[in-house]
Amino acid sequence: MEKQEMDKILGKAEVLIEALPYIQKFNRKIIVVKYGGSAMSNEELQRNVIKDVTLLKLVGFKPIIVHGGGKEISRWVGKVGKEARFVNGLRVTDEETMEIAEMVLNKVNKDLVRMVGELGVRAVGVSGKDGGLLQCDKKYADGEDIGYVGDIKKVDPKVLYDLLEKDFLPIVAPIGLDEQFMTYNINADDAACAIAKAVGADKLVFLTDIEGLYRDINDKSSFISRLTASKAEALIEEGLIGGGMLPKLQNCTDAIREGVSRVHILDGRIAHCLLLEIFTKQGIGTAIIADDDIIAN
Repeated sequence: MEKQEMDKILGKAEVLIEALPYIQKFNRKIIVVKYGGSAMSNEELQRNVIKDVTLLKLVGFKPIIVHGGGKEISRWVGKVGKEARFVNGLRVTDEETMEIAEMVLNKVNKDLVRMVGELGVRAVGVSGKDGGLLQCDKKYADGEDIGYVGDIKKVDPKVLYDLLEKDFLPIVAPIGLDEQFMTYNINADDAACAIAKAVGADKLVFLTDIEGLYRDINDKSSFISRLTASKAEALIEEGLIGGGMLPKLQNCTDAIREGVSRVHILDGRIAHCLLLEIFTKQGIGTAIIADDDIIAN
């Protein structure tokens, strides 16, 4: 065997050895993956994400996928001649739009179940309506009525625990019910955060359309690979975080404060970003950790 070929094989072995302590550390631990953005609209990236999550399952993790579907919902809303409207990043959801959203999210959900199944892992798709998983009230945007948009009040994770115990990979669509059993569309980031807190997840991962967190979004050298929850809150208070990243970062710090061990913000457009972040020393995104967490990765 030529030296170049041998070096290539040894390099693969070194990658596996580097991953070993992380596999040991998180064996049988729950990881919640919020899946959305551009990674959902690109078929190749979609398959890479599903491969990553499936691998996590096969090496002993207990992953839960919470998915969005905003771009696809907007596409179908446009098909029926309606214009998508947002207030503070929340979709204005009338009765017809709610029906479209539920239809689209259920289709996305079952497509993901199929893709996981093709890789040899048993998955079950549920919505937040199943088993009372996501219980919500009506959400308002600065006092404005935006329709059937839900604000999560309670998570009953029993259906997720039952699926994990039976060795299934749960895939959750962010739809909930209120006390009158009315259906509501729920922001997928909010749903992932609430579920991670309810199940005591060791990791919560947000797949986004940016590389991670920057102190100054216009200065690539200001990238932050790791910061504590307190420092994240300070950035918010200083007004350095804005746009769609603001509610996401608030969700991250809330999750840490309520018991989630680590939160990761990753660029879902990068192939196998999940594996690179979790199984390598360097990582590629931003990790938010508890104030007293000093252990690497």
